[in-house]
Amino acid sequence: KIETIQRELLCILNLLTLRSPTIILNVVAILHNFWEQKQTGNAAGQTESLLLYESAPSPGPPYVCYVTLPGGSCFGNYKVCDTQAEARRDAARVALMNSLVNELPCRRISPQFISQSLQQAARESAVKDACDSSTSIGTYSLLLNSYTGRTMLEFQEMMTIFQLLHWNGTLKALRERQCSRQSVIAYYSQRGLDEYMRSSMALDWLGREQRSPGILGVELQAAQRELVLARRQGVELRFNKEKTEILSLALSQAYIHHTPEVFSQAPAHSYKQEQFPLHTLYSQDTDDEITPMFSHSPTLHKNTTQTDFCGFK
Repeated sequence: KIETIQRELLCILNLLTLRSPTIILNVVAILHNFWEQKQTGNAAGQTESLLLYESAPSPGPPYVCYVTLPGGSCFGNYKVCDTQAEARRDAARVALMNSLVNELPCRRISPQFISQSLQQAARESAVKDACDSSTSIGTYSLLLNSYTGRTMLEFQEMMTIFQLLHWNGTLKALRERQCSRQSVIAYYSQRGLDEYMRSSMALDWLGREQRSPGILGVELQAAQRELVLARRQGVELRFNKEKTEILSLALSQAYIHHTPEVFSQAPAHSYKQEQFPLHTLYSQDTDDEITPMFSHSPTLHKNTTQTDFCGFK
């Protein structure tokens, strides 16, 4: 059965890459059906909102559309689109191609893949350190092995969270408090990315803007450029898109708090979706306790051994 499904996936993938005007596929429906079938057997109600489509506001063409898959992976339209419907279809096409490729055997995390990845990652440390969880490559090995048998997209979805935490400075703050890497990884791997975390990161950037006026505009412009380049390459976009939205949220709060210096740099970039207000949350750049970030969760243990992994040393 698995081999039959894989043959069907390859057939559809070939049709998608032909781009023939005589072959018209309803990629939006195909993408929905694909993920609906994958979700079969899950708890009732989880298939009601499988995919999230978001259109970037624009007074006219070219239009941009993003589609977020159930696990959190995000893709956008690759082509220059003259209508919103065309942008939606193209975003669905890119997402469908990546979803199909992700189902192939070569996209599963296997012992062979883990071995090759560790060989590539071991530039400054020995491969034998992969057996030591106190080392950077050892932690990477631990993460890879915990996802054995799962897909590359699933692994990337988890790694995106740690990329954002590293970019925002959260991992550095935890390192300075001597929280062990293993505890942090265990906590965030289970928690996932939610609005509380996004608001907390936006609050951090709002604090940086208050100390260094103009930094938000510079960072937002850079994030928007990275998002455009990544979208035109047809790659997974969640890290770039989350950065843009977090900075945009911080920028909107800077406007509310009357910091006009920000707007000399770049306008806020938002999407047609529900926006959540900023709450009074923990900021990395203050002396506040870290406890609120870890409420209703296992206690993070301290460890004096410090190595390097996504900002940890």
